[in-house]
Amino acid sequence: MNTGEAARRTAKAIGDLPANFMLDSATYETGNSLGFDGLDFYVVGRGGTLGPVDAAIVNAVFVFFNPAMIRERWERGLKVMSAAKAAQAFAGCLHDWCDRHLAPDVDYPRLAELAGAVVSAANPAGAPLFAGWLTLSEPEEPAALALHRINGLRELRGALHGAAVLSTGLDPLVALLVKTPFMARIFGWPEPHPDVELAREAWQAAEAATNHAMGRSFMVLTESERSEIAELLDAVHSGVH
Repeated sequence: MNTGEAARRTAKAIGDLPANFMLDSATYETGNSLGFDGLDFYVVGRGGTLGPVDAAIVNAVFVFFNPAMIRERWERGLKVMSAAKAAQAFAGCLHDWCDRHLAPDVDYPRLAELAGAVVSAANPAGAPLFAGWLTLSEPEEPAALALHRINGLRELRGALHGAAVLSTGLDPLVALLVKTPFMARIFGWPEPHPDVELAREAWQAAEAATNHAMGRSFMVLTESERSEIAELLDAVHSGVH
């Protein structure tokens, strides 16, 4: 498997697996117990590795969210807990989610090893959330360790995709509506939404550019290892319960 194929084959699992914990009700129950209001925990938890920055910086890296919503939730969330502590708590929810939802019959130590190789070799330039995630303590349990590293790859791919979307001239909201229109409300965008039919070709070009850029990170693996990580990710993805 070449690097571009590896990027395409792994894209869905890399995107979906960490998204499961981010959307899980248990994550928000934890956030509420800590004093956060709903999505405030997501905003401060995910963005917390950036440190106690102004919301404008968080908006710059979240790309696809309504800036007004991010500012409101970031500023309110920082009154509950420091950015660094919120990021650690948010990562803890990922680790806890793994205990409850991942199938046991996957070679998680090998997945963690392969994902770790890709993470270590990846260039963090232009991907501040990826770089920030790498500063967090890694869990010891193999499944949680594997998914912790997969979320790092998700942040890397997200940064590359954001850059590719912007380079095509697409508005971030339009790109969001092409790929996941059901997320627009969650991302803080009120209706009415623009028509996106004419933007689909440009979005496909941005996705191809994302795969090309992401593929560079898979150069550290051999062809057989790229196939192996893709198969392991498929196994984890299909085994979520």
